[in-house]
Amino acid sequence: MRIYIETTIFNRYFEDERGYCEETKRLFERFKAGIDEPFTSFAVIEELEKAEEPKKAKMINLIQQYGVKVLEIGNEILELAETYIETGIIPQNYRFDGIHIAAAAVNDMDCIVSLNFRHINRLKTKNETRVVNLLKGYSNPDICTPMEVV
Repeated sequence: MRIYIETTIFNRYFEDERGYCEETKRLFERFKAGIDEPFTSFAVIEELEKAEEPKKAKMINLIQQYGVKVLEIGNEILELAETYIETGIIPQNYRFDGIHIAAAAVNDMDCIVSLNFRHINRLKTKNETRVVNLLKGYSNPDICTPMEVV
């Protein structure tokens, strides 16, 4: 599967005391074994850059360590993300969440793995982005947790 890795997954990899940490590490092992093909975007890198050291360096290192391909964020993605905002699917102040979903849709990902339950991995977002993506002619990647993939 072609899997888009959203920012929360890089963070959770290092949070041993929190739920989904074990499943997140198993997901990355699937990438290492070549079972699934991992992708992220420069939007994720921009968000990771805001983290404190040394965690920031560790999270960014996961990209190279596990061969995660980094997608460019072009106008097509930004326009689709803006549609999510204009239609009320994603709040204006959480633009990056819309960019993640749009990057996965435009790049024909099979799924987005996210632990962002406020704006990405929730029923309303799944249902409403499906409609927008289909109307605009894009694929509709499933939005799921690491546990659903592993």
